[in-house]
Amino acid sequence: MAVRFGVIGLGNWGAMHVAALGGHARAEVLAVCDANGDRARETARGEGVPKHYDRVEDLVADVDVDAVSIATPDFAHTDVAVAAIEAGKHVLIEKPLATTLADCEKIIEAAARSDRKFMVDFHNRWSPMFIQARQAIDDGQVGEPRLVNIRLNDQISVPTDLLPWAGRSTVTWFVGSHAVDTVRWLFGQEVERVYAVKRSGVLSSTGIDTADFYESTLELAGGGVAVVENCWILPNSGPSLFDLQCELIGTKGAIYIDASHHGALATYTDQKGTYPDLFVCPRVRGQVQGFALESIRSFVDCIVEDRQPMCTLEDGLAVSKVILAMERSADEGRPVEV
Repeated sequence: MAVRFGVIGLGNWGAMHVAALGGHARAEVLAVCDANGDRARETARGEGVPKHYDRVEDLVADVDVDAVSIATPDFAHTDVAVAAIEAGKHVLIEKPLATTLADCEKIIEAAARSDRKFMVDFHNRWSPMFIQARQAIDDGQVGEPRLVNIRLNDQISVPTDLLPWAGRSTVTWFVGSHAVDTVRWLFGQEVERVYAVKRSGVLSSTGIDTADFYESTLELAGGGVAVVENCWILPNSGPSLFDLQCELIGTKGAIYIDASHHGALATYTDQKGTYPDLFVCPRVRGQVQGFALESIRSFVDCIVEDRQPMCTLEDGLAVSKVILAMERSADEGRPVEV
């Protein structure tokens, strides 16, 4: 059985959804959709996808589509998700679930009336590094986790060049949602209180109305503490598009993760250095691989095997609540309960 997918939103990560699903033996990309009709047409032609649409309503009305993968901008998930759910589709949503509490609840309420599968794509849970860390915690190797420092930052080209809608989002929604879910998953606990600060100036000087960075302290239900750094003004000359570091300190040990440098291959010429991705979504003999695609592909397996996905809509709601508390705390200059 091949699950027939429609991919909605064909920016950089939407294209990865097409590649991930197209490379899965149990899936078929039957249709793609983007508000830019030319982009939808060109993607369909280039990837051998039979159908293309420029209206979400038309894709979700396609009775041949079994499931949809939503890779629209952070703030544009809700109406797409609800339309797909009400059309009887299985739904995979890129993180975050939604950027307001009301929108998260609207999606969850629609899903409660459906018997389909739903998942939010927090792909760090498929990262070999974080899987090993979680296993070490579960095995008691480091005792009870007490303190996590996690840094997930982007080069400035992400908001200035890759995301034309960066001014309508924040770095907390774009990468902070990954960091917050990773903290929740490693601790196995929910965040109860946050204190965050932010600073602006670099991006606003370019006409992009969004904060440069957030620094947040999260207090978890079991007494643990996480310090989360999210910034998207790193220089473009760095070795990696993103910088991901994590230090976890437990009552009996510690774990250190450096996931920033794509797998430790570097090539230097007299002109420049290059650091190809060997880890997140590399191409091997023309095929896209890597843990960031495995999360997408796992959703296919959950549909075929009738299993509950690892990352639920409730996980998405929990993360969005934390992000909203972080942003409110930074705005008001005080700790905020989640």
